[in-house]
Amino acid sequence: MSFARKWKSYQRLTEAMEQTPFKSAAQKRYKRQRQKNDIYTTKSGIKTKKGGAPFTGAVQRFGTSKLRFESLREQISQQALRSFEVNDTLEPEVWEDNKIKPEVREALLKIVKDFLIDLPFDLDVEDVTLTGSLANYNWSRYSDVDLHILVDFTKVDENQELVAQFFRNLQTNWNNTHDIYMSDYEVEIYFQDTNEPHLSTGIYSIQNDEWLTEPKPVAASIDYANIEKKATDISDRITNIQRMLDDGEEDKVLDSIDRLKAKIRNMRKTGLEGAGQFSVENLAFKVLRRSEELKRLSDLKVKAYDSMMTVK
Repeated sequence: MSFARKWKSYQRLTEAMEQTPFKSAAQKRYKRQRQKNDIYTTKSGIKTKKGGAPFTGAVQRFGTSKLRFESLREQISQQALRSFEVNDTLEPEVWEDNKIKPEVREALLKIVKDFLIDLPFDLDVEDVTLTGSLANYNWSRYSDVDLHILVDFTKVDENQELVAQFFRNLQTNWNNTHDIYMSDYEVEIYFQDTNEPHLSTGIYSIQNDEWLTEPKPVAASIDYANIEKKATDISDRITNIQRMLDDGEEDKVLDSIDRLKAKIRNMRKTGLEGAGQFSVENLAFKVLRRSEELKRLSDLKVKAYDSMMTVK
């Protein structure tokens, strides 16, 4: 099958999914059938969740019990919260004389080359860059090798949202499949649209072996109290979504997760565009990611979808 036909098939599939996410006619039928089969908590069974045969007291919620989290100080490690200190040097395992080590650069270029070989079409890559904290002075044990493949999305297809989703699927599949490290830092691949600005104080061209944006070891004033406050607010919302899932409100869970993810993205974007990488918003995002709260949110979406699609 030619790439053109493969791409058209992918377009039809993705657009169909986007039209009725989790709300197609078939999915609604499945949900109605699942509710009908649930004799203990729906009107097709007992009339109330408060009691009734075979229960003698309050009915316990099905699925995972409510997760009651204490303050962020307990559920999020202080090591994650305090991992934003600025170092005096770039990470010596990756950098030498202000340039990336040759063996690291060669390995990263080989990874990208092997990754692109498996694509069903030729891709015009404008650059391959290393960015993020590992290309800066605020690296820590939580850093990743953020390997960005720069592509002009408009040259792939006029439907930019579809192209972005296509590339997200590719990178997610690769990142979930592979477990590659440079020293102690995991390699993660990302596609970056050259038409969109990338906000970072450290960007290194792996392809051309030169700094595009050279970082400076500037001491930052970090507002730990407000970072924790913002991260706690998001964490509490995730916990509320968990409770909604426990109550069997999958529709509300999926909508709430999408809204919360959009809020988190906008929060980080606002911080980067304002005070930069050490903004409260960006560091709150990193605390949530390093403490696996964002993973918890993504896992809830999968659980909600699986629950909705299950026919008992």
